[in-house]
Formats: sequence, C-alpha cells, structure tokens
Amino acid sequence: MPYLLSLLMLLCCSCSALNQKPKLLIACAANMQFAMEELSARFSQLSGIDCEIILASSGKLCAQIQEGAPYDLFISANQKYPEYLKKEQRTIGEIGVFAKGSLVLWTAQKLPHISWSSLLEQSIDHIAIANPKTAPYGLASKEALKKAGLWAELEHKLVYGESIAQTNQFILSGSADIGLTANAVVLAPALKAKGSWTAVPEQLYQPINQTLVKLKNGQANLESKEAFYQFLFSKEAKEILDTFGYETSLQKAADAVR
Repeated sequence: MPYLLSLLMLLCCSCSALNQKPKLLIACAANMQFAMEELSARFSQLSGIDCEIILASSGKLCAQIQEGAPYDLFISANQKYPEYLKKEQRTIGEIGVFAKGSLVLWTAQKLPHISWSSLLEQSIDHIAIANPKTAPYGLASKEALKKAGLWAELEHKLVYGESIAQTNQFILSGSADIGLTANAVVLAPALKAKGSWTAVPEQLYQPINQTLVKLKNGQANLESKEAFYQFLFSKEAKEILDTFGYETSLQKAADAVR
C-alpha cells in the first residue's frame, strides 16, 4: 500500500532526526492477544516504533479510556465501544473494522469429539464464557447459547471470565471442563495442540467485528498512530490475521480508503 509505505518512511526519517524511538500504547481486546504479538512485532520491525499492548475486555478498556488512561489506540471486539468514545469526542478520525472474529467451543480435556451436545453431558460441571456485560465474545456466547435453546438449562453451570484471556485460563487449568472462546486462541501456535475444539455456527450470534480507533489521550504523535492504523489494513497484516482465523474480506475504514 503506497500510502502506508510513505508514512512509515516519513516516520523513520523523523525518528532518526530526533534521535529517539517512538512508542505506542495500544489498548487491545483480549481475544487478539496472540495475533497482536505477531502484528505489533512486524509493525515495529517495519516502522521502528515500539508497541506496548494492554490486554483486557473491550468494556473494561473503554471504561479506562473514559477515566483518562493515556492509550494511543483502542482495538475493540465490537463497534459499540469505539462509537461510544467517538460520541464523547475522545477519538481521532474514523472507526475502522479490520477483521471479524468467530466463536469456538474448546476443552483442554482429552476428548475424541466435542459438540453442542457435549455441554449437556453429566460429566460437564463448569462451562466458561467471558463476561457478557463487558466482553463482546461473552455477549456472543450468551446469544449463541440462547439461540441454541441451551441457556436456561446450562446457566447454573456457567463460570465467567473477566475477559477472553481469563476464560482461556479457566479452560486450560481445568477450572472449567469446557468453554466458549475466540477462534484466534485455539489457532495460536502455543495452543494449537492443547485439547479439542469445534466451531460455533455463526448464525447463532451477531458478527464479532474487530475495530480500531485512534485516541486523543495518548502521548504518541498522530503520525505514529496513523501508521499503525493503516498497517492493520495492509496486505501483510491481513496475512497474519488470516492465520489466526479472522475474516478480513469485509474490511472497511474511511481513513484507509483514499
């Protein structure tokens, strides 16, 4: 993408002239933990800009931004929170949708096969999902269970993680027998061989759109924020996102289309 390359070159020259290395503080929805490790590393390699990633549920990060947390960019697992911050005039430019996530049912136990019917087995005592009040993946999990007609029957078995990251901990530690999490988690190299998983039918929940917005609170310069924003819409970023199971064919960002 010519615009992105020009912006990165400008940043590199500016940083050399000032003899200092810029840094971005990025508030990121926990479902993107593993993908963001690769994305931020590649961006830093290309631009010379370091990235510090703060992981939490989208709702918790939104609340921190409202309280004045000095984040430069916000990556949310829905459009609701960035749009809310935009209405409060805490953002810069447009909100970009750079990927769509998906839900899976995952267990760390050695089971030959898992499915929705697995949730009804008597051996399943605890089912982990992220908090529907603050985590978009948790809200999608609740919606899927309701549409499948399982919510009322299984609600007493549910244990709630503060975010997808904590939900994953419940599943991996055995605190929960099974759980609903992000597809990007089970496709991460560190977790690919752990347990069994199956995709949750996408018609059971609303699209989980991964969104990005630049923030006014952060200390980084606008050029650095813009460079990362544009990078997430680049071919290289798309290839990384694809390996983690994100759908990138429906990308849209007013700033990215010129």
